[in-house]
Amino acid sequence: MQYAVVIEHAEETNYSAYVPDLPGCISTGDSVEEVRQNIQEAILFHLRGMQEDGETIPAPTTQVAYADVA
Repeated sequence: MQYAVVIEHAEETNYSAYVPDLPGCISTGDSVEEVRQNIQEAILFHLRGMQEDGETIPAPTTQVAYADVA
């Protein structure tokens, strides 16, 4: 499965990421590369927690697109 991840430049010195299809699944990092790694770990941790709690794992439904603006 692939979940859409939103990465934002949160402050002058760090980045944050969240997964729209997994409410509460967030992470931060000092660089884009670090936040990508951290959110991947957060997703795995989040899904394990859901499984342990007997919750249904949601299928990815969020789509990502970019709009060109002239």
